[in-house]
This record gives sequence, C-alpha cells and structure tokens, in this order.
Amino acid sequence: MPPDSTPPDGLPPDTLPPDAVTQSTLHRDAPAFLEAPDLAGLAGIRHAFFTRRGGVSEGIYAALNGGLGSGDAAERVAENRRRMCGHLGIAEGHLVSLYQVHSPEVVVVEAPFPMAERPKADAMVTRVPGLALGIATADCGPILFADPENRVVGAAHAGWKGALTGVIAATIGAMERLGARRDRIVAVLGPTIAQPAYEVGPDFIARFRAEAPGFERFLGPGTRADHAQFDLPGFILARLGDAGLAGATQLGRCTYAEADLFYSYRRTTHRAEPDYGRLISAIGLTA
Repeated sequence: MPPDSTPPDGLPPDTLPPDAVTQSTLHRDAPAFLEAPDLAGLAGIRHAFFTRRGGVSEGIYAALNGGLGSGDAAERVAENRRRMCGHLGIAEGHLVSLYQVHSPEVVVVEAPFPMAERPKADAMVTRVPGLALGIATADCGPILFADPENRVVGAAHAGWKGALTGVIAATIGAMERLGARRDRIVAVLGPTIAQPAYEVGPDFIARFRAEAPGFERFLGPGTRADHAQFDLPGFILARLGDAGLAGATQLGRCTYAEADLFYSYRRTTHRAEPDYGRLISAIGLTA
C-alpha cells in the first residue's frame, strides 16, 4: 500500500513527503496522530492513533516510541508517553497499557496500574473518565471501540492469533457487561500491516483453515509455493462485521509500507534490525 500523497489527518500541514523525511521531522515537539472520522465526532470520546513522529527516541526507535517492552531508553519512552497524555488531555501516567501476549484476554480498567503490574492481556474496557486505554502495535491491528451513549470504551490488540481466537468478541462482551449495547458500539481499526506485505507459511495456512472455516478468502495467492498473502485487516473487519455493531471501519494505513509514519515488526525483521518501536493507539472518556 503506497503512502498517500497528502498528509494524513492529524499531521502538521507542512509535513514533508515521505521521501524527504529526516530525523528533524520525526522529532517534532507535538506527537503526530491520525484520527478516525467515526470516532472524532462522538461526544465525550477522545482518541488518537499515534504515529512515530513527534517524540524524543533516537535511532531505530525514532521518534515517538511508546513501547514499554522495547529496548529503548526508559526515560525516552516515558517522555514520549507523557506527550501522548498531554495530547489526550489526561494526567501523566493515566495512559494505561498491558503486557500483550496475543490472547483473547480482556481487562476492566478502573485506575492506572504500575508498569511492573501490567496484566497479561490484549484488550481493555472502561467506563472511568480521565483514563486512556493504550494498545501497542507494530503490524498487528489496534482496534478502538466506543459506545458514547452508555459511556463505555474499549481497545484491543488484534494480531492474527488474537483475531482468530476471539479477542474481538471478548472485548465487545466485556463492554456489554459494563453497560454498553453492541448496536451502539462503533469500532475502528487503525494502522495494520496490509496483505501485500504479509506472507504466511504452510503451518499458518493449515491452522487458519482449521479454526476459521469460511474465511479462506483472506488468504490470497502467495509469491512462493505453499505460502499465501494474508489479509489481516480484512479478516478483522469481517469479525467486527459479524458482531452486529453500529459501525466498523478502518483507516486503511499499512504499517509496513509507510516507514516514515509507522513502526513495523516485519520490516525490522527484513532489515535485520535488533528491535523496533511500538505505536500507541488510545481511547478514553472525557469528564
């Protein structure tokens, strides 16, 4: 998926085209972000799909790395997350993140928890204002959910394994237990690796066909024998569509293809880099 020729929503109007991006443009003072029209117009909801621009991290992490589990300097990650809190209008430390393990586990968040006590889970829900639920990704799908009428929000980390094993349904169910109605919930999928960049092998194909019969349409022809190109965004949207929500859309941005805006685990692997930054996608309720 090629980069757009015009700056994405939320980026400064003087943003340079992708082939002219430099370290100085990555290190702008304000964090650069994308917004989803379906969420931006909802009363009492604040959200952002943060890009990699506008932070203080350097080298392979440049610049807005929010990954608590990355090898980046802890003080740089802390400053990047402080800037995200400022943009979201919440107190420092109220950007909540999980220890993500590619599971269908969901946590109900009522207050921030220390880094060392992060639950091992891949989705969060809350009805407490002043918090932001922050999902970390670098190719997997970040999904933000909101029921503005009943004031419940959720955020999920949906890689292929989580999407396959039920993290989407689990998140919606947890929101309902807090008072949300699925026919009032809006969901948006943020920047995710696109099908042309996502090759999978025989083991993946066999498991997917066994556990998701009827969804083989998301396995496109591969460039090598016994391989396929997996449409992760398409699969996630299909799961969301089957859930009976008020709406489910995507930003349509590829983390692998748009290196100036997004971190990508797969791109890092292909470049033989030792580590990678993490993008943060966050949603919360205003007071």
